[in-house]
Amino acid sequence: MTEINLNPDHPDWPVVSLARANAMLTSEGSPFETEVVEINGRPTTVWKSIPPTFADFARLARAAFGDREFIIFEDERVTYDAWFRAAATLAHKLREMGVEKGDRVALAARNLPEWPVAYFATLSLGAIAVPLNGWWTGGELEYGLTDSGAKILIADGSLYQRIKPHLENLPTLENIIVTRPAGDLDQGVIALADLIGTSHEWAGLPDTDFPEADIGPETDASILYTSGTTGQPKGAVATHRNSLTNLLSSAYATTRGALRRGEELPPPGTLPDPMTVLLVIPLFHVTGCTAMMGPVMAGGSKLVLMRKWDTVRAMELIEREKVTLTGGVPTIAWQILEHPDRDKYDLSSLDSITYGGAPASPDLVRKIKSDFKSSPAMGWGMTETSGTVTGHSAEDYLNRPDSCGPPVPVAQLKIMSEDGTRELPVGEIGELWAFGAMVVKGYWNKPEANEEAFVDGWIRTGDLAKLDDEGFCYICDRAKDMIIRGGENIYSSEVENCLYDHPAVTDAALVGIPHKQLGEEPAAVVHCAPGHEVSEAELQAWVAERLAKFKVPVKIVFVEETLPRNANGKILKKDLPKLYFPEAAA
Repeated sequence: MTEINLNPDHPDWPVVSLARANAMLTSEGSPFETEVVEINGRPTTVWKSIPPTFADFARLARAAFGDREFIIFEDERVTYDAWFRAAATLAHKLREMGVEKGDRVALAARNLPEWPVAYFATLSLGAIAVPLNGWWTGGELEYGLTDSGAKILIADGSLYQRIKPHLENLPTLENIIVTRPAGDLDQGVIALADLIGTSHEWAGLPDTDFPEADIGPETDASILYTSGTTGQPKGAVATHRNSLTNLLSSAYATTRGALRRGEELPPPGTLPDPMTVLLVIPLFHVTGCTAMMGPVMAGGSKLVLMRKWDTVRAMELIEREKVTLTGGVPTIAWQILEHPDRDKYDLSSLDSITYGGAPASPDLVRKIKSDFKSSPAMGWGMTETSGTVTGHSAEDYLNRPDSCGPPVPVAQLKIMSEDGTRELPVGEIGELWAFGAMVVKGYWNKPEANEEAFVDGWIRTGDLAKLDDEGFCYICDRAKDMIIRGGENIYSSEVENCLYDHPAVTDAALVGIPHKQLGEEPAAVVHCAPGHEVSEAELQAWVAERLAKFKVPVKIVFVEETLPRNANGKILKKDLPKLYFPEAAA
């Protein structure tokens, strides 16, 4: 392959081939050394040095970085040691409440210092953490709690108020713990501060360890919900190994880029320089929880949290905390790049802007390099892969801005025919399948969905893609009927079903229309029953009452005839954007 080098700082790129870099970095004694183990009867390549469980990981992080700051939130500053004391104390409290291995503990909270405390406390017991989407309505939260059979709910004050009207429909909940309540708590509801104190008090908690628990790499760790193709979200069940695989995957891509540039590798045992990471994506997403929080901890780095996304506040924090890395989805990078007050803030500390979860334009890649003098980086993964499968950074990304990178050494990709019976050769477009130590066990209580999505350990991603002769992956389209709005997945059927529930609607289709910052937004085409009328605003309000706000169509076009269909009766969705939305046609 002839590579076009867009980085004048390194005109001889690459010094080391991709295959050679992979061989060097995964060799014996390397931090990225791999080995093959048997998982569910299948030989699987894994990182050799990752800890077996989250409890082991927490102990290692505390031992190595105890005095370093871990979490920054407004005026709260929590060290690794204080966080560990809080997590271990809460684990004992949960055990006293009867939480055992396999029990589900739901987390419904925005990004707060208590989030990593509750997450690690749960996992240390062998219980299963169930992070719930903070954008969900009360009805959607009720579904997640019911579907998972959660025994304990740990919620922040605002989300507790959203769930409260639904509690009578949640008989499996035995205890509710609320952090930062909005007012007085109802009888029987426990304040988290009564169990472990506030974040300012964690450093003074007893120096205790997690309770004894029979857990290992293949123990279930979390259920993360992803939008469902049939209208209901599906819970992807990740093991400790699935999630902990991310500890090295992101760092691997960065190290590979430096090696290909010709830089010397640090001596064995050298700890990475700590970063300061502005986390602007939710911890209830796989990207925030697994692909970002874990690697931050593995390097003893600092995690700066925001109450909610605000571009100016983000720039203030970058300047104040000397943030070296931020991102999450392309939307974040665009909003900082294009903000009129950007030059008023010192953003020079930024070394890297990373993202995934949504397509990014090649123009964004170049602007990050030129305007910020930062290294753009991205990865591809999904909830069902516990985060990172491919990593793309440095000159490789500049050279191939339309690729999501090659798979990390513990992952495999292949391109399959539409019927799933034949692997396609290099350069041909088909459905992307992924295999590796990060692929989840399956969906919680969804046997039919498991049969459709998982084949001998491979996940059928629903993405249409191709691979080049070096293994770089190019996502071309989505086979699944899904829209990605700023990193949030929206399955069309879920919104269409909601529209169909309205008495005036007899035909409906949801499509994606382009948006520069968000990637795309949902829009609907609707046909009403004879004699019925409904306005765009009324239908939008109807959806907003039942589904999270990011799923509400930004535009609704009403048509007099039923929607065009093929011979099998399926709506011709690919024709709808150009027929009804001029911005999509353009």
